[in-house]
Amino acid sequence: MSNPTYILRYFPLVGLSEACRLLLTAANVEWTEEHPEWPQEKPNQPHGRLPVLVEKNPDGSPDFIITESCNIERYLARVYGFVPADPKQAARQEQICELMADVFSYLSGYIRASSDESKQMFLGKFEALLETLIEVQTKLIEGNGNNGRQFGDSLSYADMVAYGFYKKLMIAMARFDANVPKFVKSKLTPKITQLIAT
Repeated sequence: MSNPTYILRYFPLVGLSEACRLLLTAANVEWTEEHPEWPQEKPNQPHGRLPVLVEKNPDGSPDFIITESCNIERYLARVYGFVPADPKQAARQEQICELMADVFSYLSGYIRASSDESKQMFLGKFEALLETLIEVQTKLIEGNGNNGRQFGDSLSYADMVAYGFYKKLMIAMARFDANVPKFVKSKLTPKITQLIAT
């Protein structure tokens, strides 16, 4: 039986689909990326949103279509063995991924806020939760033998999400506020720098 092939639909930029791209590449499967014309193609996407993952049968017909970046990540991680089969071990990785999503949601709130008061509130929450995340990830790496991974000896779901997360913060967010990447860089520990470099 041949492996399925995939189409990942997203905008041609660093953003919500970064970990999805990494998971597909690490899985060593055949995949392509499509960049739908936006907003013209919005009504043709599930939930009117991107990213979208299309899994195709060996004959090329669509077999399975899902949306929402975290959902796509979890699906690919499970299918290709980047998250443990043991539910408790999987939950340990998934909670770190959810923490990263929460940090990013505060940053999104900061960027979208219309009042200075709201901006400062979201920025404060972003900064505090980012510091917590970095502390948690640093402890995970240290507790895992300082091998540059958060869990186990090989590339994991949480590692790939972390790489995509920090790439979004350092590259994509510079478009909105040049101080964000500077702040993030000032907080990175050597362990986190090693994690996202490998």
